[in-house]
Amino acid sequence: MNRPIRSYVLRQGRTTPAQQRALKELFPKYGIAFSSAKLHSARYAPLVLEVGSGMGETTIAIAKAHPEADFIAVEVHAPGVGALLNAIERERLTNVRVIRHDAVEVLERMVEDASLVAIHLFFPDPWPKKRHHKRRLVQPDVAALMARKLMAGGTLHAATDWPDYAEQMAAVFGAEPLLEAVAGGFAPRPATKFESRGRRLGHPIRDLHFRRR
Repeated sequence: MNRPIRSYVLRQGRTTPAQQRALKELFPKYGIAFSSAKLHSARYAPLVLEVGSGMGETTIAIAKAHPEADFIAVEVHAPGVGALLNAIERERLTNVRVIRHDAVEVLERMVEDASLVAIHLFFPDPWPKKRHHKRRLVQPDVAALMARKLMAGGTLHAATDWPDYAEQMAAVFGAEPLLEAVAGGFAPRPATKFESRGRRLGHPIRDLHFRRR
C-alpha cells in the first residue's frame, strides 16, 4: 500500500520526566519493536489491536475488563506511549503491549491476515478542514486493510465526535465488501478525554461497529 500522506503529525509535545523514564525503562518490558515479525499471543488468547491509543486510558480500562484477551496498542506520540507504559506497570497488567509506530505500517507488516478478534479506532485526528480530509485515516484502502486483518466474525469499533467524519467512516467502512454494520463490538468503550472534550464543545459522539463477514 502506497501511503505518501500521513494521517498524523508528530507534534513536539512535552514529555514529562515520568514518561521519559517509562520510554527508557518500561518499553523493553512492555513494548514491541516495529519489525517484520508477526504479532501473536503467547498464550493463544484473542488478539485486539488499538489504532492510536493516545494516553492509554481506554486501552487500560478495556484490558482490565477483559483479562482473557491480549491487547496491542499502537501509538506514535511519545507522551502517550510513556503514559500508557506507566499505567501498564501501575496496574500490573500482563495482557497489554505497545508499539510506537505508524499503525497502518504495523497492520501491513506485523499483523497476519484473519488474526485479530477486534480493531479499535477511537477518536482519530478529524482533520476538520475540508482541504485536509485527504489526511484522514479512514479511506477505502485502509478499510480494506483492516478488514483483511480481522478474523471471520471479528469486529471493527470506531468512534468520533465529528459528525462529517462519522458519516465518512460509515460510508467507507460500509462500502468495504468484507464488513457489515452491526449493533455492538468486542467491548463497551469507556469514556476518553477526547469524548469529554467533544461533549464540552457540543459535539455528538458516535460509535460505529462493523463485523468481518
